[in-house]
Amino acid sequence: MLKKFLSEMVSGLTPSTWWPHEEFGSNKQASIELKNIFSGDAVFDTPKPVSLIEKILHIASDKNSIILDSFAGSGTTAHAVLNLNKKDGGNRKFILIEMMDYAETITAERVRRVIDGYGEDTKAVPGTGGDFSYYTLGERIFDAEDNLNEAIGVAKVRDYVARTEKLPGAEQGEHPAWLGEKDRTGYYFHYQPDQATFLNLDFLATLTRKNEAYLIYADVCLLDSDFMHRHRIRFKKIPRDISRF
Repeated sequence: MLKKFLSEMVSGLTPSTWWPHEEFGSNKQASIELKNIFSGDAVFDTPKPVSLIEKILHIASDKNSIILDSFAGSGTTAHAVLNLNKKDGGNRKFILIEMMDYAETITAERVRRVIDGYGEDTKAVPGTGGDFSYYTLGERIFDAEDNLNEAIGVAKVRDYVARTEKLPGAEQGEHPAWLGEKDRTGYYFHYQPDQATFLNLDFLATLTRKNEAYLIYADVCLLDSDFMHRHRIRFKKIPRDISRF
């Protein structure tokens, strides 16, 4: 519970804890509004009132907030954000997540229609303006055993590893294992999809780029700790099941 005294308020009173449906909407009104957006079709059973979410966002966010809704449903949160931005010139952004199969046909489609405008000629609701991007999940990076899901392909595996090391992405270089450089450290991902890889003297002999330090991913390290310390080499084991090799 957040307690604020009147003397702490810039203007007005603290929000009331009783929100009547006449002011903040009801599920029935939300269903009617959603039908209007979708040309009379009842596409969702339990939509929330846009006015209710607008009030919550008005209290709990500012004009530059990022609003996350992990269970987006019919997309009411995005609708409310777009409405508020239109009303007060805000720059709020929203992130919606929806795992059900209606994510594109209902959730994302509602956002498109709210942005562009909807309704019949005499009852048309002008669009709010704005924009958004729609993405779907690809293959999982890790499998159930927390090993790399090698089905996603070498390029995506390399890019994932690079980004976990806070590199902008996997670079292409003269060496196939090269990922990039950061803080004068060279990053290498010594990886073969169909065989185990080794950090050993033979691999080091293939490195032509000179760095002050090295961070090298491989399946197995065959170098002793003193040698690695002298040459400023760090080893990271690739998370995958190598028993099949």
